Amino acid sequence: MFRSLGVFNYRIWFIGALVSNIGAWMQSTAQSWVVLTQLTDGDAGAVGLTMALQFGPPLLLVGVTGWATDRFDRRHILLVTQSAFLVLAATIGSLILAGLMTLPLMYAFALGLGLVAAFDNPARQAFVSDLVTRENTSNAVALNSASFNGARMIGPAVAGVFIVLVGTGWMFLVNALTFLATIGALLAMRRSELTPRAVTHGRSRLADGFRYVAQRPDLIVVFIVVFLVGAFGMNFPIYASTMALEFGAGADGFGLLNSVLAIGSLTGALLAARRDRARVRVMIAGVLGFAVASAVSSVMPTYALYALTLVFTGFTVVTILSTANGYVQATTDAHLRGRVLAIYVAILLGGTPVGAPIVGWVADELGPRVAIQLGTLAALIAAGIAITWLVWSGRLHRGTRLRLRLDETRPLSIVTQPITQSPGR
Repeated sequence: MFRSLGVFNYRIWFIGALVSNIGAWMQSTAQSWVVLTQLTDGDAGAVGLTMALQFGPPLLLVGVTGWATDRFDRRHILLVTQSAFLVLAATIGSLILAGLMTLPLMYAFALGLGLVAAFDNPARQAFVSDLVTRENTSNAVALNSASFNGARMIGPAVAGVFIVLVGTGWMFLVNALTFLATIGALLAMRRSELTPRAVTHGRSRLADGFRYVAQRPDLIVVFIVVFLVGAFGMNFPIYASTMALEFGAGADGFGLLNSVLAIGSLTGALLAARRDRARVRVMIAGVLGFAVASAVSSVMPTYALYALTLVFTGFTVVTILSTANGYVQATTDAHLRGRVLAIYVAILLGGTPVGAPIVGWVADELGPRVAIQLGTLAALIAAGIAITWLVWSGRLHRGTRLRLRLDETRPLSIVTQPITQSPGR
């Protein structure tokens, strides 16, 4: 489960990212609460618009950011983006503490965070393959998810308590300090031990990632699933904040809901780390499980029961995303990985500008429970598309087992073998 931690560069990256992720979750919790309770009078639509502005740039800049990830040193890109995040977080926190923050200003800063994230996310995702061998890529991706969701257990709960005690501004300043952990890890790495990679030259290859994906129906299906679930099912800042208000909870109750969600997420990430490789069927099972968990959570009558269902929601979401991310990284040509991952990140995060305003409007007009059920419907549609492709592609044939054989010349090779037992996929 933890084999990638035996690599020095990955180990210090994991520790630095864990510290930074805790700060990022503290800031995320504070940002949603500031918009919902300080800058507006419980306007879920404003929260949705903030999310749309923050997650829109990765979609709009996908071609440029993917090319940059493959063209330039990813470690240098991350040093720049992490430093930019530090400055933005410190500025937002200072403005809130000084009483100068307004809703338009928050929108502007959300857009700024999104522009930096557009370059940071694909570089960070692809950087994992620079830290470990190809055989350990799926494990490293899953452990990254474990770090992210382990931080999610701590950050929101701590933020909820401290927002009540000292206010929201300090959460942004604390997050600014945590970026020093990631920057320090990047500076401390043994550069000679980074995995050599193919470097792309020339702007003429900007669209190669799109052409590559267009020839891979399996990747197209994965991207469709990720888009639908991400756009309409993963708007947890809206769901958790509005449900917390419905149950009469404050900022601490909102933060606790995010941490409870992370319990299931961390469990899902650790189980993903145990698997030898990522499989589309596991992703589909996760989507179906998410639909069930989401539907059940939407009808829970009490805060405690709603929180309990979030454990299962978090587990299924991370199963979907860890499997999808690992599958994309492990089955993509090395020299195109950055651009394909940029498309993946753009679709995952770029779905938010589409779904979040809609979900926020539904929560305002029809209530948060109906908004959650909208996510359930999107998950069912995603599962239907994936299952249809799985049957159409022949991967459910009972007499064969499909095995992915990866090599440097062909990204995806399918070999059929008679099965003697359940393939477990």
